[in-house]
Amino acid sequence: MNTPLAERMRPLTLDDYVGQEHILGKEAPLRKSMEAGVLPSMIFWGPPGVGKTTLANLISRTMNRPFYKLSAISSGVKDVREIIQQAENGGMFQQGGSILFIDEIHRFSKSQQDSLLGAVEKGTLTLIGATTENPSFEVISALRSRCQIYVLKHHEKSDLELLLNRAIQNDSWLKQRNVQLKETESLLAISGGDARKLLNILELIVGSNQNLNPLIIDNDFVLKNAQQSLADYDKNGEQHYDIVSAFIKSIRGSDPNGSVYWLARMIAGGEDPKFIARRMLILASEDIGLANPNALLLANATFDAVEKIGWPESRIILSQCALFLATSPKGNASYKAINLAQKTVAETGDLPVPLHLRNAPSKLMEDLGYGEGYLYAHDFPGNFITQEFLPDALQSTNFFKAGSSPKEQEIAKNIYQLWKEKYDANA
Repeated sequence: MNTPLAERMRPLTLDDYVGQEHILGKEAPLRKSMEAGVLPSMIFWGPPGVGKTTLANLISRTMNRPFYKLSAISSGVKDVREIIQQAENGGMFQQGGSILFIDEIHRFSKSQQDSLLGAVEKGTLTLIGATTENPSFEVISALRSRCQIYVLKHHEKSDLELLLNRAIQNDSWLKQRNVQLKETESLLAISGGDARKLLNILELIVGSNQNLNPLIIDNDFVLKNAQQSLADYDKNGEQHYDIVSAFIKSIRGSDPNGSVYWLARMIAGGEDPKFIARRMLILASEDIGLANPNALLLANATFDAVEKIGWPESRIILSQCALFLATSPKGNASYKAINLAQKTVAETGDLPVPLHLRNAPSKLMEDLGYGEGYLYAHDFPGNFITQEFLPDALQSTNFFKAGSSPKEQEIAKNIYQLWKEKYDANA
């Protein structure tokens, strides 16, 4: 059978669709829009294997709309214009507009995305885009403003087990092989929550053990049989997220050899250089930060450079940045500080801004005491004077906690010297 198991098991109705209750539940926004007969253009943003393509197909079927599909990897402006023309020609014979589904829309260039604007604006086409990348970075603002952004979440364990059992019970090929699923933990771990990968790995394991009947699948059986199956499966680049994870962890772990190896693997797989550069830009702040502030500058310069220069030359720029980041001192004080501050905000809510920190643009605000008592730092020796900058309920809270890197320790020492009086009073 040539059709992969994941394709054979695509649901035919919304009621059979598994997961994403936050947008498809009875009171969820997308479900309510569809029930009202209103279908906005939209972008599905989520990891691989959570059902973006399946959901687009089901929406088209449920709404009884003509459905066109393009892959941003192999399509261009010419293909978009041809579909727009077909939609315009068929408009008088159809109820509602046509749906155009674009998979991996983040791979469309600005000019390609521009070519969609007119048709989306006029309602000739309802666009459904699918992306694994943040639309804020990869989709032009003019197109984003015309679309609803729906975030699709990773499947829960119960969702994945339901998909496995449904396949074993309903797929004729699996039923012939008398598959008995005893344990699921190894299958779920190897698939990483990707439903498509989960089903196709199951199919590969079953296909490589056709002499066994019944075929009993437990954790040990999966681990013994998965290595070759995964090697076959990953020829098409399904290790995308595993490899970038190994790349980031190698840099974080200060291993230049691992870093450049996994970089080479991504290059060999045809990865988008901007994707690699963006991950290093995040890491430069999250895992190095104040320990070496130049890391963020170089990572940002790298991102700018690879936007101007494509393969193969970008590999040299990416290598320089990866090696610089891997060999830099590490520190995550900035990452921990904003996490703690956000947690505090979530717990304490909208605390009032102290009066002395408020702006007083009017006489009334001055009379109410806005800005009264604020000390202008530049009027004091060393451009510093001790005063409170946090809401009353959070006075003396310390969000910045230096790590062990020499630079962060130096920063902590300087902060202590400035705020020694306050720190000692609260010790």
